[in-house]
Amino acid sequence: MPELPEVETTRRGIEPLVKGKIVASVTIRNGSLRWPVPDFLPEILPGQAILGVARRSKYLLFQLEKGTLIVHLGMTGHLRLAQADVERRKHDHVELCFDDGTCLCYNDSRRFGAIFWTGHDPLQHERLRNLGPEPLGEGFTANYLFDKSRNRSVAIKVFLMNASVVVGVGNIYANEALFRAGISPQCEAGKVSRSRLQKLVTVTRHILTEAIAAGGTTIRDFADTEGNPGYFKQELRVYGREGLPCTICHEPIRQIRLGQRSTYFCPKCQK
Repeated sequence: MPELPEVETTRRGIEPLVKGKIVASVTIRNGSLRWPVPDFLPEILPGQAILGVARRSKYLLFQLEKGTLIVHLGMTGHLRLAQADVERRKHDHVELCFDDGTCLCYNDSRRFGAIFWTGHDPLQHERLRNLGPEPLGEGFTANYLFDKSRNRSVAIKVFLMNASVVVGVGNIYANEALFRAGISPQCEAGKVSRSRLQKLVTVTRHILTEAIAAGGTTIRDFADTEGNPGYFKQELRVYGREGLPCTICHEPIRQIRLGQRSTYFCPKCQK
């Protein structure tokens, strides 16, 4: 599933390609995504210009003159710009065609993504309003995590992946951040000290920044807007490395399941 760096990579690739363009038509070939695609989009979007593309958590916010198109890529969704006269690919479910003859195509083989429309503040949309702070934003601090985690017995990895606590720290990056912070993923969130949470905040920011710069992680179905995979995979130190030696102490990396997700850690370096 695309995580925050992959979605941010998509945003950065797509925005300069569509910003300022005017929607000429909208085609919905298959509106049965995780939630139904609004069937009124072909009526309300034409004639509107795309003012910019923002991101909140893993949602892309296409800012138009009369509202915001909210896009979630789900597990296998991706966006690309194509010429209007080029044959469409299998699983191209929704497309916005512009007055310059190009089209923004939403492709999603498993259809777990979503497309919403709002004419109001997109941050107050029901899918976004209860989200936690951005991990690269000012609200993600050690003091914030300390206050949020007190009296919480849930494992710190599960806590870190809770979108109501902080958004966009998915499974891959949670594993990597906890390793670099030296914190066991099984440790109770409420027992992690403020100083250790400060280190966790710092390394989480660094890892996500590195991953964005690298274009995301090479995972199952992710490719950037030009079809290229991300290259952060070569920097992964624990994720997917069960049985291989720790890059620091050479102890074999272990794998367990926490919160129904594969969890990788070094039993010696992470306490």
